[in-house]
Amino acid sequence: MRRSGLVTILVAAGAALLLTAASLLGLALLGAPTGFQTVGPPACSAPSLPGTLIRVSETDLGVSVMGSPMMRGAMRLSADRTSVPRGQVSIAVTNLGYVPHELLVLPLPGGQTPGTRISGPDGRIDEAGLLGEASGSCAGGAGEGIAPGAVSWVTLNLPAGRYELVCNYPGHYAAGMYGELTVS
Repeated sequence: MRRSGLVTILVAAGAALLLTAASLLGLALLGAPTGFQTVGPPACSAPSLPGTLIRVSETDLGVSVMGSPMMRGAMRLSADRTSVPRGQVSIAVTNLGYVPHELLVLPLPGGQTPGTRISGPDGRIDEAGLLGEASGSCAGGAGEGIAPGAVSWVTLNLPAGRYELVCNYPGHYAAGMYGELTVS
């Protein structure tokens, strides 16, 4: 092959690689244009749960940027309601993403904005005050993580206050997996 042909191929390959990296970075920073990818219908479902039911979905882009934790906005935690009456509250969590997730319920101190907790060197936030967890695949309570396509659930007796729902897998909180719950 002639030298000029090889240079043209290398330049084209480099441009394609750069364009792919820029696209992935753009998706991580801005989010997917029409919503996040999902793995399909859940592999299992939660049983009939007591109290006020909150349905939460956890989604991700299914990619990481250059092996580092996902960037803010690359993951999402969405609840079908953000305000409930005090008392018995059940949370059913469906992992619609491509990597395992979990859901923790933490008190949100007055004046603190959701998503502002500081992550440690391990990419996780402090779980002090943990009130409950849904992290068992096709099971309630704590487990080894909610597998893609699986559901987990937790039932709590919550007094009035503000709470933060979070995924505390390394880097997930910083990537946008949090939401606020107000109990009145």
